[in-house]
Amino acid sequence: MIACVTAEAGHQQQLRDALLDLVTSTRTEAGCINYDLHQSEENSNEFAIHENWESAANLTTHAKSVHLQTFTRIAGDLLVSPAQIKKWKMISEPQKSP
Repeated sequence: MIACVTAEAGHQQQLRDALLDLVTSTRTEAGCINYDLHQSEENSNEFAIHENWESAANLTTHAKSVHLQTFTRIAGDLLVSPAQIKKWKMISEPQKSP
């Protein structure tokens, strides 16, 4: 899954901090393979979270988590528009560890 958000002018640091808190909490959830925050090099107000889950059930549990609900309430005033969330399916083979 990839979620993209854009901070309102003047709220970039607040949004960045809230997203980093969300990353820390989410990475401890059962079934979280990765939950990685990225910031655009072209527009520092734009952020993306790339996440992978072991199962759809784990993702559903994450969607109901207290920390995600808290972030959603906080982020409402910090975002230009609601998060753009897209589910993706990997079609290549996973990269093997060295």
